[in-house]
Amino acid sequence: MENQRLILFAALMFVVFLLWQNWMEFQAKKHPPPAPPTAATAADPASAAPVLVPGQDVPTAAPGAVAIPGAQALGGGRRIAVTTDVLEAEIDTVGGDLRRVGLRTYPDSVQRPDQPFQLLQDSGPNLFIAQSGLVALNDGPAPNHYANFAPEQTEYRLADGQDSLEVRLNWSDPSGVKVVKTYLFHRGSFLVELNHRVENGGASEWQGGQYRQFQRTPPKMTSSFFGSGVITYTGAVVSTPEQRYEKISFDDIAKQELNQTVKDGWVAMIQHYFLGAWIPNAGESENFYTKAVGDNRYVVGMRGPVQAVPAGASGNFHSRLYVGPKQPEVLEKIAPNLQLTVDYGMLTIIAEPLMWLLKMIHWVVGNWGWAIIFLTILIKLAFYKLSETSYRSMANMRRLAPELTRLKELYGDDKQKMNQAMMDMYKKEKVNPLGGCLPILVQIPVFIALYWVLVESVQLRQAPFMLWIKDMSIPDPYYVLPLIMGVTMFIQQKLSPAPPDPVQAKVMMALPVVFTFMFLWFPAGLVLYWVVNNLLSIAQQWVITKRVESGADATALKAKEGKGVTSGLGEQAKKLVTLAKQSLPDSLKAPDKRKK
Repeated sequence: MENQRLILFAALMFVVFLLWQNWMEFQAKKHPPPAPPTAATAADPASAAPVLVPGQDVPTAAPGAVAIPGAQALGGGRRIAVTTDVLEAEIDTVGGDLRRVGLRTYPDSVQRPDQPFQLLQDSGPNLFIAQSGLVALNDGPAPNHYANFAPEQTEYRLADGQDSLEVRLNWSDPSGVKVVKTYLFHRGSFLVELNHRVENGGASEWQGGQYRQFQRTPPKMTSSFFGSGVITYTGAVVSTPEQRYEKISFDDIAKQELNQTVKDGWVAMIQHYFLGAWIPNAGESENFYTKAVGDNRYVVGMRGPVQAVPAGASGNFHSRLYVGPKQPEVLEKIAPNLQLTVDYGMLTIIAEPLMWLLKMIHWVVGNWGWAIIFLTILIKLAFYKLSETSYRSMANMRRLAPELTRLKELYGDDKQKMNQAMMDMYKKEKVNPLGGCLPILVQIPVFIALYWVLVESVQLRQAPFMLWIKDMSIPDPYYVLPLIMGVTMFIQQKLSPAPPDPVQAKVMMALPVVFTFMFLWFPAGLVLYWVVNNLLSIAQQWVITKRVESGADATALKAKEGKGVTSGLGEQAKKLVTLAKQSLPDSLKAPDKRKK
């Protein structure tokens, strides 16, 4: 009985944790924090070198320089179309910014396989764009992301046999300063190289630096909480040598702005399955910043070190931009700790080996649904002995259930005597009522880690299984798997010892219905795992229960037979002794001590 309560408690806590987390994410997206009034932030007075400090929508220059205008409505110029084998991008001549990026190898939905998923977009409810520019010191000219660039052509397409594609935009100032902004796209890669080349044709030295940032609005919820499936974190992330992975939510940005000097880090905006990340040159000190810029827009970005370009010379400001899926094996090669954006939570140390094993199985079977099934079987085999201990304890408790009921009726409200009698019975029967606790507790972290593997893995996005399951990352459209899961839970209830309390028994019987309702909106891949795990548990529990019951019956029968034989032999021995006494001569018979 104690084991059953523990299982119930663990399962309820697991589901409550998932629902609570999804509810908090849903509320954060449904009611985004209001953007506070913005103000310019001064430079750090302790810094000896010139530092570019955060402005509003665009970083301002250091004290004494002319500030660049703050947040404005997004300008619009001509669009430059860029197409590679994996990306469809649009660059606006205003600012030379990436306004739209579609991922050609990731369809928008199963229903629209020819429509690329739009990661970056400057229209609709979910604004998300990548901006970059230069900020000059000493009132120098520099193009920010409101400057007008002149494109060399308006359409670029990666041709067959071509490994890279270069897009160039030009800007010039009457003072003689020219800037060439270049994007370099590569075949088969979601990593884009950005370079600002400053050609100083003026009469004086030019000083300034490069900034790169993401600007986005909190995502709008297009459906109810129960219809949205699993909701994961969407917001800013920064990485520093001291803090490898730090989430900064839109609410955090609204409350307090970040202004931190970092060496060898990166900034990103992440969402379910995908991310955008700015990665600076290795060894450079960057100033990380966040900003709420009004109109429900939030910024996370970085400013590079100030560089001097003498008159008649030129200088380059280089950076990299990743806009694509969360693929750990790709991200870890781009920048240290970038793979942590695939967020498995506190159980990453368990989740990463599980994901590796899942990918190896998929490499063999070629289907993510079957890979989940075989992974579930392997996990079940790994915990077979622990599960056997738990189920054996439950089977013994079920065998003793009638005796427990008798003790309850015998002692009534005398809890002390009843508990003592129960302990005596457990000791006599050699049953540990808590024998199944440890095996269950050991397995819970693995179950939670596997949950995050199935939720966070972009490989499962739109991955079909069989029959009606066309996408294992969304709920079962016909609710077949959740209903099967409910039936398997009901069978497990029947194999477990029934609670003596009628009210508790009714609650236990209602649990399969409650869990079925909860799992109606869970991803099909996760429900598939749960169904297979339940089926394997039922088989194991049934076999162990039958063994325990058969062993108990055999022991009882043997004891009964042994008692019968001993009793018969005792009677025969008594008769033989009496007969022997009667046949002895009187002289050999023992004197009767009762006679005086």
